[in-house]
Amino acid sequence: NVIPYIGGEEEKSEQEPLKIWGHIENGKIVKTDDIAITAQCIRVPVSDGHTAAVFMSFKDGVKKPSVEEIIKIWESYKGRAQELELPSAPKQFLHYFTEPDRPQIKSERNLENGMAVSVGRLREDTQYDYKFVCMSHNTLRGAAGGAVLLAELLCAEGYMD
Repeated sequence: NVIPYIGGEEEKSEQEPLKIWGHIENGKIVKTDDIAITAQCIRVPVSDGHTAAVFMSFKDGVKKPSVEEIIKIWESYKGRAQELELPSAPKQFLHYFTEPDRPQIKSERNLENGMAVSVGRLREDTQYDYKFVCMSHNTLRGAAGGAVLLAELLCAEGYMD
């Protein structure tokens, strides 16, 4: 059965990249407002993975980056978890695949112990600036692993005794 809804997943797919492309101000993440993203996530029964088709446009007046520039940003992105080299953190958070039939759940879901996000098929769109596909392990990157990584981050940042 295919279910055309995954609670909260579309919002995450639309908001999380805005944090990645944002900046830190007064110790808080400020999302970029230079881009708008829309996503529709559909539940397809596969073992341990979420896949999203994402469409994005840049704000008027913002120079539209090239496909190569976007891929370079994705491949070089390092969040606080990578900077601190936390035990559960993937060395490389975002993995971009150039093959047209990737990412795939079975071959990519366990990248970086299931904590990485796989991205592929970035290309220009006829209605939006770009579209791409992304995939993550819904248990390891999502619920369980995400909670462990957050605990590691809180400890590393001195929020826990």
